[in-house]
Amino acid sequence: MKLANAIAIDLSATCGDAFNVQIVPPGWIHFELIDSALAAWLQSLAGGKGELGSEGAAEIGGERITDAQYFSMRGRGNGYAQYKCPIPHALFPVQYAHARCCSLVLLAHREGLIELREPLANSSPNFWSVISPNPIPWLNCDGRLRLNHPDERRLISELVGIVDNIECPHVNGSVKWEKAALNLSQAFENFWCNCRIWGEVKIVSPELAQARLGLLMATQSVLKFVLEENLKIFAPLQL
Repeated sequence: MKLANAIAIDLSATCGDAFNVQIVPPGWIHFELIDSALAAWLQSLAGGKGELGSEGAAEIGGERITDAQYFSMRGRGNGYAQYKCPIPHALFPVQYAHARCCSLVLLAHREGLIELREPLANSSPNFWSVISPNPIPWLNCDGRLRLNHPDERRLISELVGIVDNIECPHVNGSVKWEKAALNLSQAFENFWCNCRIWGEVKIVSPELAQARLGLLMATQSVLKFVLEENLKIFAPLQL
């Protein structure tokens, strides 16, 4: 316990702004990520940058193609094999989840729930530039995360796991990305089925609706990266 306490004091001094550190007999050190740190991480993920195509185009092999051209090319022997999915039908739910996230965020902009900077319905966004609310109201007036539904927490957990794998090169190559992507898309489906954004939630708790939209943006960002960088298939804006 004495050694654990000494370690905990040092950890609290270096990362106390992100974690609560607690010592538990016989000498376990427990870390709890504080809500403000998780909110900051989600905010950065929702606005995460990457390469952006224009006018619905992706860049494949140095050549720009539109969504329609891409889907017409699939199945042909035309040199675009690196963007073919080995099991396209099995991974369609992942592409659907990505397209659904995009359409829901754009719908929220059209209805005034959020305001985006120059959202283009025919472009493939690599990050969302939110004018209002900025930052997204992840935390309530007590500084606690608004996203407490089990399906919200599960989706956040899936995002954390995938981003950890992306950021750790020594495990990246051993990750089964198809399974990871399907798990994330299923977590999104559960979230979307059980965590409402419109209707009563939008009227009574607009901040909660906006936080859930922020979670959609974060999910879209990760789905896009996994689809294009790890699975080498197109991340469609709409289906």
